[in-house]
Amino acid sequence: MTRITVAKGDGVGPEIMDATLRILKLAGAQLEIDEIEVGEKVYLEGNTSGIAAESWETIRRNRIFLKAPITTPQGGGYKSLNVTMRKSMGLYANVRPCTSLHPFVATKHPVMDLVIIRENEEDLYAGIEHQQTDEVIQCLKLISRPGCEKIIRYAFEYTKQQGRKKLTCLTKDNIMKQTDGLFHEVFDEIALEYPEIKTDHWIIDIGAAKLAQSPEDFDVIVTMNLYGDIISDIAAEIAGSVGLGGSANIGEECAMFEAIHGSAPDIAGRNIGNPSGLIQAAVMMLTHIGQTGVAQKIQNAWLKTIEEGIHTSDIFKSGFSKKEVSTTEFTTHLISNLGEQPSFLKVSAQFTDTVLKLPKYVRKAPAAKKLVGVDLFVHWQGSNPNELATQISVLESGGVLLSMITNRGVKVWPNGFKETFCTDHWRCRFTSEVGIGISQEDIIQLLKQASDLNIDVIKTENLYEFNGKAAFSLGQGQ
Repeated sequence: MTRITVAKGDGVGPEIMDATLRILKLAGAQLEIDEIEVGEKVYLEGNTSGIAAESWETIRRNRIFLKAPITTPQGGGYKSLNVTMRKSMGLYANVRPCTSLHPFVATKHPVMDLVIIRENEEDLYAGIEHQQTDEVIQCLKLISRPGCEKIIRYAFEYTKQQGRKKLTCLTKDNIMKQTDGLFHEVFDEIALEYPEIKTDHWIIDIGAAKLAQSPEDFDVIVTMNLYGDIISDIAAEIAGSVGLGGSANIGEECAMFEAIHGSAPDIAGRNIGNPSGLIQAAVMMLTHIGQTGVAQKIQNAWLKTIEEGIHTSDIFKSGFSKKEVSTTEFTTHLISNLGEQPSFLKVSAQFTDTVLKLPKYVRKAPAAKKLVGVDLFVHWQGSNPNELATQISVLESGGVLLSMITNRGVKVWPNGFKETFCTDHWRCRFTSEVGIGISQEDIIQLLKQASDLNIDVIKTENLYEFNGKAAFSLGQGQ
């Protein structure tokens, strides 16, 4: 018997969770359930994270969380509960299988069968944003080596465990050479440990296009947080419907299982929502906790129900479907099929216990780190970068010289183009002569002089070399 935490959520959440729990019970799942309330009601009671402290304790105690979709109220100040949950509980791996159900659910891709493994804690989802000038807001993209190593090693182990043959990495490291470049570099490093697994890498834009056109060319995909969020919804939709997709969020201590679709408040209370996404999440949960026989039983019954053309309105289509049914009717029909086998559709290989024991991250020896410059970000409302260069070059001292000014990453001084449109947000790079480096005192002196001259420095970024290699971006146009 496994004790789990359950949240019925918002919108269609209570309806599809009731359906899923009914199926779990009648299929013989050995579960004890602690129900908590999360989502819109909790938000509106004044809790900006959408979850109460006592609910956190229940989740941490039980370690397994089955969650229906929730609604985050509109307006500022409300944090995404999903993001908070994943990061706070260390749920670093998001696993989303996407398999077509041809010829029973309409799709242009009848042999699609892939799994997307998405990094779940880092990237732009750190949510670190600042307005810096009247015209410019920044969002920090944070990528760490341990974060890359954990998700990429998980992806290789998952591919190996599930008997799949190929793992594809998707990044945008032709542009983001430091952040996405690290992810790609770690992928290539770890790939050497798994010679039996075929690997390839695609730039995310062409990779997403290829996924939409020929998903059968992919087996397992590993990628970063934002890219994974986008392509997993694309993959689910082209497989048949986002409403069919389940999701597992796996950590070293805890795991959360959920449908990938939202709370759909427009159809709440109408008994027409498709419970399939949450049912698939529950199947993944049962597999994770070792109740693979029950997981297989529910999956077979679900596939047989789909085969029989018993479909809710979101996937009902003439020529594919036989009968359009309500949430309750779909659930009842699935329960009647418990113990039955699908005649055509193949049960996927996800019924191996998916608890993967990965080695602990080992921090590498520190690199030789050298401070070689600093970027001063300046709020300046002029438009001529030559004029700004004249003003700010007076800060030069002690061999620390103004070497470049960029605007939105494009070099505008020296030798900029007058056609380049500039905002009020300027990056002014100060460096020393090659090989000499600068000191923290030099930076302090620059900032003091800027303050004395009423130059509005809104942010600084130190420029380092690690083991003699520049670890910062250059301006476009260099």
